[in-house]
Amino acid sequence: MSDNDARFQDARSGPLRLKALDPDDLQVVSSLCQDAVFPMSEMTWDRPQRRFGLLLNRLRREDPRVQGARDVERVRSVLVVEDVMSIRTQGIDRADKDTICALLSISLEPGEDGGGRLLFTLAGDGAIELTVEALEATLRDVTRPYIAPSGKLPGHDI
Repeated sequence: MSDNDARFQDARSGPLRLKALDPDDLQVVSSLCQDAVFPMSEMTWDRPQRRFGLLLNRLRREDPRVQGARDVERVRSVLVVEDVMSIRTQGIDRADKDTICALLSISLEPGEDGGGRLLFTLAGDGAIELTVEALEATLRDVTRPYIAPSGKLPGHDI
């Protein structure tokens, strides 16, 4: 690591590291991932390990200064879901690795014995559905926050 590399200690607050094990936890993770963007190339499913992952560029909504008139920040975060039995998509072409998706929300349709279906709702009528044996999702920041290139918060009705 060189002296010019970004470090978490240089950021205004520490990196997030959260785990969702129930619907209330998932609601917190969903709110923090609202308006995150990711290219299709950053979505992976490791079928043998039953692990789904997204590398997101998410808004730093946990920083109260983001709500004010200051620069809008984003941070790269990894969202990992364990115990994924199947994945389905709608309204997106998984083969087009250049497609950029905008995540609006994550919700759980509970099933039997703690499992169910996780639904990732995307802008433009896209969706990703994961069938999970049990809810276990982690959200972890992996880079230092940076100023969003657009300089603006997304504007839409939810």
